[in-house]
Amino acid sequence: QVQLVESGGGLVQAGGSLRLSCAASGTVEGINDMGWYRQASGKERETIAIVRGDRSSWYATSVKGRFTASRNHVENTVILQMDGLIAEDTAVYYCYANDWRRGYWGQGTQVTVSS
Repeated sequence: QVQLVESGGGLVQAGGSLRLSCAASGTVEGINDMGWYRQASGKERETIAIVRGDRSSWYATSVKGRFTASRNHVENTVILQMDGLIAEDTAVYYCYANDWRRGYWGQGTQVTVSS
């Protein structure tokens, strides 16, 4: 019903920046929340940033002050601007959206931070 396509992952040095982009298509009229999750190898998937339908936002403590999620409610896109990257940010990052029925996931994009 909803499809999510991500782009922007890559390899960066510690202290660098990346911008991830996600575009939703399909039955976009019903989307409520959009945001980002990440999953490091061998660990559980964790919520990073959510922009709700009422335009309020939430950030994980681990990224607050370094990452910024920006959502365009007309284009049904959400961007994750990542600054001050550290090794602990290395993970596969997933775009997320939900509607009244269920949640939806993008395919994931790899972010690797090295020094």
